[in-house]
Amino acid sequence: MRRAALAQWPLAALVLGCVLLTGHSGHAAPPPVAAPLVADSSASVAESLRDNALQGTRAYEIVSSLTTEVGPRPAGSEAFQRAVTWGVRTLTDLGFQNVRAEMVMLPHWDIGIGEARITAPWPQPMVVAALGGSEPTPEAGIDAEVVQVASLDALKAIDPAKVKGKIVFINKRMERHKDGTGYRDAVPGRGAGAAVAGKFGALAVLIRSVGTDNNRLPHTGAMNYEKGGPRIPAAALSNPDADVLEKEVASGKPVTFHLKLTSRYLPDAEGANVIGEIRGREKPDEIVLLGCHLDSWHLGTGAIDDGAGCAIMIEAARRIGALKEKPRRTIRVVLYANEEFGLTGGIAYAKEHAAEIPKHILAGESDLGSGRTLKISSRVAPETLPAFTEIAKLLGPLGVEQGDNSAFGGSDIGPLLAAGVPVLGLSQDATYYFDWHHTANDTLDKIDPKDLDQNVAAWAAAAYAAAEMKGGFGRAPEVKDRE
Repeated sequence: MRRAALAQWPLAALVLGCVLLTGHSGHAAPPPVAAPLVADSSASVAESLRDNALQGTRAYEIVSSLTTEVGPRPAGSEAFQRAVTWGVRTLTDLGFQNVRAEMVMLPHWDIGIGEARITAPWPQPMVVAALGGSEPTPEAGIDAEVVQVASLDALKAIDPAKVKGKIVFINKRMERHKDGTGYRDAVPGRGAGAAVAGKFGALAVLIRSVGTDNNRLPHTGAMNYEKGGPRIPAAALSNPDADVLEKEVASGKPVTFHLKLTSRYLPDAEGANVIGEIRGREKPDEIVLLGCHLDSWHLGTGAIDDGAGCAIMIEAARRIGALKEKPRRTIRVVLYANEEFGLTGGIAYAKEHAAEIPKHILAGESDLGSGRTLKISSRVAPETLPAFTEIAKLLGPLGVEQGDNSAFGGSDIGPLLAAGVPVLGLSQDATYYFDWHHTANDTLDKIDPKDLDQNVAAWAAAAYAAAEMKGGFGRAPEVKDRE
């Protein structure tokens, strides 16, 4: 996961910079927004979907199948190809219509093996993982003195002479918050640390893992180089190892470090977005999109990021499809390719479906693990907010409160939001999510099936109510950078 409602803050800039979709103009008129209210009969069905899901769903069975039969599935890998096959088979077996895999060319980066140790003043082995996209070290590794900085901003302000020829250690701790906002504050060093340090002549970058745990397991995650700039190796230290390095630096003695990474880029490979639908009975060309991402990082089995989200969305739509009468509009489930390493699937979907973007009346994504849904937010035309309030009331019995109208919805649907598609955001309890995020501990045992069921209940009720609306939600208000 890059971010859900909490950590989509960097996405605003990314989305607004998308070349393919610049603004809301140039498209056909969206569906009408007049009288966008939930009929009593539709509200009753939504309530039934909500309450029945709490009695038990197939969501845990779905994520168990994905993590057992496929496991880790990095973009471009053979395992991701198997995930696509799994997705097509699963949606077909569960009764979805118009199931297909839409081909996307994907970058393919392999994490390789990380080897690290403090060599002086007090030698100790360290546990590291390459950051996503990192170049490898030379075969013999890199040996250099360590320079510690407190944050990316501190690195930007440092005298370049102090880091030239050295290894930069960005020692930024992530804070634990229920809404996960600590991720927003800690992740910039992971994303841009190597680019900044490289310009100053550093040989490599180490970061304290962007995570809230104290396990001796590093957190990987995407990083970026500047076009045409230096491409120095970058790795994450597990938090306990970062503690040790911090203490050795605090001794005042020169600290030297050995780092070896075998990460590598492989040729681009074919992948696909997997799509399935519950076709609408009256307006099948109008779409309520439920998204998640099918790829994962290498270290765990991708259970919480984002197997859980895929299971939630698949099961929510399946339960709607099992109704005697299908919803007025189409429910489209999209299992996106490559959210983790470049949003390739989300960008490709927006290009492929550009002609029908005006027919997307609402889009949402589940990408924050399996924690219980706590809040429902939106980004819809202001005049349609009364309708959204009615949807929010349907989720009240689940303990879900209504948020504001500034949701981002999810990373993969960012290009749709940039084109004016209204979005729905369901914020989850992220208290423990970042203990496991992007680590070898991202495994099935971290998921509580009852929490999955509560998420299914929320998404099924909200998606059905939106699909039954008498009108649409207009176009989403424009996203401002770093909103």
